[in-house]
Amino acid sequence: MIAHLLPHRGRAAEAGVDVRGTHPEATSAAIGGACRWLWSAACACVVVAAPAFAAAPAPAGDAGAGARIYARCAGCHALAYDRTGPRHCGIIGRQAGSLPGFAYSDAMKRSGIVWNAQTLDRFLADPAKTVPGTTMGYAGVKDPDERADLIAFLQQHSHGPGCAR
Repeated sequence: MIAHLLPHRGRAAEAGVDVRGTHPEATSAAIGGACRWLWSAACACVVVAAPAFAAAPAPAGDAGAGARIYARCAGCHALAYDRTGPRHCGIIGRQAGSLPGFAYSDAMKRSGIVWNAQTLDRFLADPAKTVPGTTMGYAGVKDPDERADLIAFLQQHSHGPGCAR
């Protein structure tokens, strides 16, 4: 035990443990118990407070405004068919680089990304930083509200009637 390393009466009093007349090993056990209780309480506070520090969700977007932003994408993409870039029908829930018949960069194929609101937000903010080596030559949508609108549009139309075959 560590009782011989600690001046047992001073440390015990600091921990709020009355050790008068007790054996040094019992004192060490009492201090250890008090420390474990304090540690448990501190950990519980961290667990309760952790959600407050979690990343804030992306703002809810306006799909109508997103349609106007999607017009910028139309130079290379379409919902229902491939162009220079892959089609966006079915993008939500699809693994990046996995659409059959489209020639993706090796970087996109290896990215491991599954498209959802969070991954789209990160990628659309800075494609080259998110997937180094991507062949998408667009600098990204820097405005978070515009990204939210564009993502809302993609979510609404990803499995919409324009995607039915």
